[in-house]
Order: sequence, then structure tokens, then C-alpha cells
Amino acid sequence: MIFEKIRKILSDQFDVEEDSITYETDFFKDLNADSLDIADLLSTLSGEFEVNIESEALENFRTVRDLVNFISDRTDSIE
Repeated sequence: MIFEKIRKILSDQFDVEEDSITYETDFFKDLNADSLDIADLLSTLSGEFEVNIESEALENFRTVRDLVNFISDRTDSIE
């Protein structure tokens, strides 16, 4: 459930096909994201999943899996 929501948000934000986004998708290499893109993404995800994602956490996210694990550790949702 978390992965599917993140995938949809990434697809919309980065204008890519949802099917092209996997757990191993790298935000910087595969989506050409910069730090502002990631900050915007984290803001969106904070609202969507009702979790507080500190800006310092930004450096810990390279792949979709990193983000899914982070959110799943802080919510009652099961991945």
C-alpha cells in the first residue's frame, strides 16, 4: 500500500510512468531529482502519510525502498 501510493506520487511529480518505478528506483540517477525535488516530495509524503519527515532525513533517501522503509517504520501501514 505504501509503495503504491509513493509510486503514484512519484509518477505525478516527475512525469514518469508508474510502471517504471520500482523499489530500486534511485531518486537522483533515475528520476533526475535534485534536493528541492526531494524536499517537495517529502512535504507531499508527510501530508499523505501523516508522518513527520525531518529535512535532515533527506540525505538518507536514495531509493524508493529507503523511503518505503522509513514511512512503514513510522506508520501502522503494512507494506
